[in-house]
This record gives sequence, C-alpha cells and structure tokens, in this order.
Amino acid sequence: MQGSDDGIKLTRREVLVAGATAVAAGGVPGAFALAADATAPAAARAPVMSKVSFTVNGKAHALEVDTRTTLLDALREHLRLTGTKKGCDHGQCGACTVIAGGRRINACLSLAVMHEGDTITTIEGLGTPDKLHPMQRAFVKHDGYQCGYCTPGQICSAVAVLDEIKAGVPSHVSADLAARPRATADELRERMSGNICRCGAYSNIVDAISEVAGRRA
Repeated sequence: MQGSDDGIKLTRREVLVAGATAVAAGGVPGAFALAADATAPAAARAPVMSKVSFTVNGKAHALEVDTRTTLLDALREHLRLTGTKKGCDHGQCGACTVIAGGRRINACLSLAVMHEGDTITTIEGLGTPDKLHPMQRAFVKHDGYQCGYCTPGQICSAVAVLDEIKAGVPSHVSADLAARPRATADELRERMSGNICRCGAYSNIVDAISEVAGRRA
C-alpha cells in the first residue's frame, strides 16, 4: 500500500494492526475487560483429579483421572484397551459398548469415576485370537462384520443380550418379548437396535447371535 509523496509505505497487515490498536486505545467499552476475561477461565478450568479403582478384564486398575474423563477415554487413553471404539461419542451408535457390573453400557456416556469398584469387560476380555469367545467365533463364521469398526461393541452387546434374555430382563420397547422361551430374530433385532452397523451386516449379526443362543438353549 503506497502512502503520499512523503515516502511512507504500509502493508495491509500493518494498517489492520494499527487500526485495531487505535480502537483498543480509544476506550471501546469492554475491550480490555474482554481481554482480561479471556485469561480468567484458564484457572477456573483447571482439572479436578480423582482416584478410581476398578477391575477390567480380570485385572485390577487404579487410576487418577480428570473427573470429566469418560469410561471410554479411560479405557482407550489410560489403559490402552483400544478394542472399544469411539464412534459418535454421543451414545447413539453403540461402538463403545462394554459390559460394566453385568450390564451393557455406552462407555462414552459414563464417567470413569462412576465405576469405582466395578467389574468391566471389554472386547479384549471376552476372548483372544487363540481362544475366541463363542460369540466371536459365530461372528467370524457368519461374516457378522464388514469394516469391523462397530464389531467390538456389537459382540459385547450380543453377549449381554443373551444374558439378559436368560435372566428374564425385558427389552426396552416390547416387554412381552422377554417372556418367550427362546430368542427370536425379532427379539434380537429389538435388543440390538442400539448398535449401529453402517455397513449393513445386520442379518449376519442376527444369524451369529441366533447360533450362540441356540447352543445355550
């Protein structure tokens, strides 16, 4: 940007900076207050740490975490159990399903500090490549996955579903389904509806769960 004949030259950036400085120096109401407030929340947001102890896949763990840490992040970031996946992070897809205290939960919606003394099972605790859980073997046999991202949550949920049926726990929508002596395809679809498979392997997933349910029956 060229000035007058006195030879003064300013770049566009220098003009903008000079203008902003002039506005602030001119006493625009709240200008300095806003600048001060921008630094104030830093101290207020200092993390509150808390200790929590629980058993994961048969092994006791004691952690010190930010009280805002979800169970999902505690498992993945602190314990390095990355089999449990972070999908939507809003409790809508089921990719983060684990079994805590005998119940399947969305780990992304639960704080780690809420699980003091709990027993938690993740996909790593169900089986190993050398010794697969029956549900894992059934998923492999029936091609109950494509990309595989949702599969850990699907399998954990499926294992818990059969335990729910055995215990007579009603499904969330149709309580009468629990009265049936064996798991029907409709019942399994209903109970597994919180686990989303974006690849669309639902029929194969139902086949895999049905096979394991039949063995148990």
